[in-house]
Amino acid sequence: MYLVYADEHGNVYDHDKLHAVARSGDRLVELLEDELIPLPAGATLVGLPHTRAIGMNPKTGEMKALPAGSQAVGALLPQGFTRFYVPGYTKTDKSQMFPLFGYTAVVWKDGGFYVAAAGTDDPEPWNPDNCDRKELEVEVDRLLAAYPDNRLYQHLSHCALGYECLTASNTFLQRLEGAVPVSFACNAGCFGCISEQPDDSGFVSPQTRLKFKPTTDEVVDIMLEHLKKPDTIISFGQGCEGEPSTQAKTIIEAIKRVRERTSNGYININTNAGLSDHLRAITDAGLDLMRVSTISAIDEHYNAYYKPRGYTLANVEKTMKYAESQGVYTSINYLIFPGVTDREEEIEAMIEFARRTKLKLIQMRNLNIDPDAYLNLIPKAKGEIYGMKTLLEIFREELPDVVIGSYTHLPPSRKNRTVAGV
Repeated sequence: MYLVYADEHGNVYDHDKLHAVARSGDRLVELLEDELIPLPAGATLVGLPHTRAIGMNPKTGEMKALPAGSQAVGALLPQGFTRFYVPGYTKTDKSQMFPLFGYTAVVWKDGGFYVAAAGTDDPEPWNPDNCDRKELEVEVDRLLAAYPDNRLYQHLSHCALGYECLTASNTFLQRLEGAVPVSFACNAGCFGCISEQPDDSGFVSPQTRLKFKPTTDEVVDIMLEHLKKPDTIISFGQGCEGEPSTQAKTIIEAIKRVRERTSNGYININTNAGLSDHLRAITDAGLDLMRVSTISAIDEHYNAYYKPRGYTLANVEKTMKYAESQGVYTSINYLIFPGVTDREEEIEAMIEFARRTKLKLIQMRNLNIDPDAYLNLIPKAKGEIYGMKTLLEIFREELPDVVIGSYTHLPPSRKNRTVAGV
């Protein structure tokens, strides 16, 4: 399990003597064979800027940083894989923040790259290699021509072609889960927001947030196009927007108009679930799926990261309980980080939260963040750190009726509903 590192020009090497080490929280740890899998298809190797790689002498156990100019290397995993560790590194400039990605420890073993991770879902639907770029360009041109005045299609075309966002790409390919962003505003100030950061944050947002308020007509156009097939999902609440429920009036009207014309597919909202009254009305309009973003079920940790404006975790729980009671398939977008999510107190709190809300699905999402900045933000560990591999085992044992996955799933059976005009 040899150390992988890069030079100043981005060339990647495996060390001939030092073994790889990884980080769990702020601790450097030795990797074990049963924590490694071959580098998945669709994964990307990247250098960690302003770092030196750290390896371990396998004979003495001594940790050693490579000379200046040797950069630590991590893997960015595709959907369907949950990381166990962050790469081992030391920063050469602690004032510099990493780009907002989820870095996973990578090693060289048996003639190939391996990562410290496990499969938690079928990776094929969201494998970026399965997105035909030529077909995508054709479909972008077709829908832009069909809806020349729809600003949302114009916005999403940049997301699909420029950022290579798979959800935006799905909107044009009319498959799986597609995007319909609606909001430029948010009621939270997430520390790791990927679409909007304060000028003094030290982070650079990798995406541009929606800058206009779509009309209901623009939203309905996209929904009807995507829901032509029975098993597609159209989703409010994307990485390129704020909190969708701040535009509840537009969403409610759009859902009602769409359901007057078709019962195909599923309507989903990705939300922080803080605006309980707005989301109650959205649920009543005909919502099928709800994915709630959370990083913790502990108030102090949640508040430090999300910086909620006018709501609390109690509002989140209230929203989820109501949605579940109305037949909505509820899940959480669980932002996970090795050495934090797998703390004893975090595990216990999340298990109880899942039980109280009758959660159906936990989507394990590797948190895109600078590790040191995140660890300096949140409360210190209070209990034992079990490890991500053990966390998954505990969840499966303690929550046998909850699906552990990595992305939105179709519900096992859809609720009955009457759709006017269908």
